Amino acid sequence: MKPTPTECDFLVVGAGVAGLRAAIELADAGRVLVFAKREVRDSATHYAQGGIAAALSDEDEVSLHLQDTLVAGDGLCNVEAVHVLVEEGPSRIEELIEWGTQFDRNGTKLAFTREGAHSRNRILHAQGDSTGREIQRALYAKAKTLKNISVMEFEMSSDLLLEDGRVVGVSVIGDKGQLQHITASAVLLATGGLGQLYRNTTNPEVATGDGVAMAYLAGADVSDMEFIQFHPTALYVQNAPRFLLSEALRGEGAYLRNMEMDRFMSKYHPLGALAPRDVVARAIVHELEVTRSPDPVVYLDLTHLDSDHVRHRFPRIYSTCLEYNIDITTDVIPIRPAAHYAMGGVRTDLSGLTSLPGLYAAGEAAATGVHGANRLASNSLLEGLVYGARAGQAMRDRLRRSPLRLKPKPAASSNGPVDSDIEDLISQVRDVMWNKVGVVRDGAGLRQALEKLQPLQRRAAHPGTRRAFEARNILTSGLLVARSALAREESRGGHYRTDYPSHDDAKFLKHSVMRGEKISFQ
Repeated sequence: MKPTPTECDFLVVGAGVAGLRAAIELADAGRVLVFAKREVRDSATHYAQGGIAAALSDEDEVSLHLQDTLVAGDGLCNVEAVHVLVEEGPSRIEELIEWGTQFDRNGTKLAFTREGAHSRNRILHAQGDSTGREIQRALYAKAKTLKNISVMEFEMSSDLLLEDGRVVGVSVIGDKGQLQHITASAVLLATGGLGQLYRNTTNPEVATGDGVAMAYLAGADVSDMEFIQFHPTALYVQNAPRFLLSEALRGEGAYLRNMEMDRFMSKYHPLGALAPRDVVARAIVHELEVTRSPDPVVYLDLTHLDSDHVRHRFPRIYSTCLEYNIDITTDVIPIRPAAHYAMGGVRTDLSGLTSLPGLYAAGEAAATGVHGANRLASNSLLEGLVYGARAGQAMRDRLRRSPLRLKPKPAASSNGPVDSDIEDLISQVRDVMWNKVGVVRDGAGLRQALEKLQPLQRRAAHPGTRRAFEARNILTSGLLVARSALAREESRGGHYRTDYPSHDDAKFLKHSVMRGEKISFQ
């Protein structure tokens, strides 16, 4: 294994779609170092199934994609950011194809499908249900052809390095526990999501909110942390991971049934099973609450669909469910909601720049305002692609205008006491988040969550191992979500409170912004 360099021109934390696309953009401007927390494939990008949305088909228009995104965002989208997403998206997709991405086709034409809340068939997919894996493969292959890019696996970034209020690098912990400081002219956080805050999540194990926590602890603004998207359909089998069952299944005609085998979604929304995800997730939670079963589930039913088509369209889902003795062509699939995507994150402008000079963010770790209060299905890979490229452009242009000669102060080594039972701390946070800051919330529960989470901070205050840093980040991010959710006294998008079930546009048609202990709506 190559030794980790101590300095570079550009540091990219994360090797998913946003990080790799930024690195490619930066490669002709200087030395680019990309850190992957584990293997490159251990990212949300790799596990993304459904597809990537773009107005590329003959029946579609950019304006329609814009409108669908704004509707899903429930009033809180940054319209300018959405314009950037949908207008630049098609050319970024075409770029991917030039770099060897093999999207599924009908003959020679790209194959498009539809997912919930889209008005047109605009979802591109690859290998049926392995779109993210194929996009990451192509980006990684492209990055490896560029000599200025070095990708280093099993390097966990633990803290940002600051010099006179500017971010000038990161501290990293290698897989053997060694702490090292790496300096750079600019740092990009592309660390993905924070699903591991929750007991049930579709996210990979690396999704512990690292980027958000590091940025917040360094003094950066974070925004919209209350908006967590819970995917309504995750496989629910005892002793099995909460494997994502793509929304594309419902796009292809799958039914949702309760334990009485009734199709229930028409009671909750005119779009039925293709209603926005937050609506479907809450409907399922209600169905689970009213059943008398001690371990209730609802079911996803594909048995009425052509079995050959199902196996061909969803090979990964088919084979994974088969491992748990479920044949999705003949059996209904037990499901429950699971934490899936964070709309909020480190607050950025349209070029990925955060409130801290030298620090950029892109992808799920960032809050550009693209998703508003609720992400439109399959916009996440597109956001990583578009805004990863834009962040790379901004970092590159900044270096060209004013090259930096950095002499950062060394960060203090994290050698304080370590909790002997860090897994217990993480487990406590996950239970609190799932039970009190989950799909359905209320003020009393959110206050209870904060009362339970805040005392845990002293146990996570001096991390000395990779896992202890993850615990600190999980707890820090959990507190940000809970505080933001308590402050937003309304229901909107992915944030639903039974004590404030309606919109309050007069007070809360704004973004929540946290800096330190202060929260404001702007």
